[in-house]
Amino acid sequence: MTGPGATGPGEGPGATTPLLSAENLRKSFGATPALRDASLAVTAGELVAVMGPSGSGKSTLLHCLAGIVRPDAGSVRYAGHDITTMSDAGRSALRRRDFGFVFQFGQLVPELTCLENVALPLRLERARRRAAEERAAAWLDRLEVADVAGKRPGELSGGQAQRVAVARALVTGPRAIFADEPTGALDSLNGERVMRLLTDAARESGAAVVLVTHETRVAAYADREVVVRDGRTREHVAAP
Repeated sequence: MTGPGATGPGEGPGATTPLLSAENLRKSFGATPALRDASLAVTAGELVAVMGPSGSGKSTLLHCLAGIVRPDAGSVRYAGHDITTMSDAGRSALRRRDFGFVFQFGQLVPELTCLENVALPLRLERARRRAAEERAAAWLDRLEVADVAGKRPGELSGGQAQRVAVARALVTGPRAIFADEPTGALDSLNGERVMRLLTDAARESGAAVVLVTHETRVAAYADREVVVRDGRTREHVAAP
């Protein structure tokens, strides 16, 4: 197997070759530049926090890394493949199979139960319902929300909904997880709980995590921090 889903360099403990990298990304929306030569590299099993003020370009960087947005210039490489040259269908398949997503407001499907929401990525890949729901139930239990499996998102608290969203992001066994302000809508207690569960599960599976946040307490869970300002990236260096 030689495609983006294949095992190769840059994976496993001690890996130094990036699993995911962006080089010299530029992206504008109309006349407004969002990224100006932004670069970032993440190895398998590493959690990187992307920080910066509102409007700095950090969410645009995440969307480019995840293949949601195509940059105007520069490259994004995943497992040795330039995903900026992939077709829309190819990038969609990559997002379904290899990537997991957690957004600020969860974005659960309101008409589905929590169990069905978590099983949805597996069902989209044509997994049998029973197998998909058994795997989904296991992740709901892992994220400490097994008791809401039969409920719909509108019946949940914010913390419960976000833990269901994390379960959905992890159910396919992704190699890279993208989290955009995953605790932004939560109080501090629920935010800490979500981050603990997310980081523990990601580290156990060896997934790379790109976490966009403006909260230092959330960034503290990361292995390192990258700051985006005016569309440019720089490594955060802690004071001695």
